[in-house]
Amino acid sequence: MIRSKIADMQNVLSDEEVALCQRVYDHVRSVRHVTTDDDCDELARRIIQSFQHGVKDEDALTRLVI
Repeated sequence: MIRSKIADMQNVLSDEEVALCQRVYDHVRSVRHVTTDDDCDELARRIIQSFQHGVKDEDALTRLVI
């Protein structure tokens, strides 16, 4: 999910950055029980946008989107 959203937003992230965003996505999706496609898309967008705006710490990013 995260990789497809990154491709949609035409951004270049390193493999490590993508992995960080994916971990946050997986964790938040599990905790919040996000299941619908629309909600999954929105979560992925929020994570990527927050990361691009400087929230690079995994814990801080998780807290922001949870």
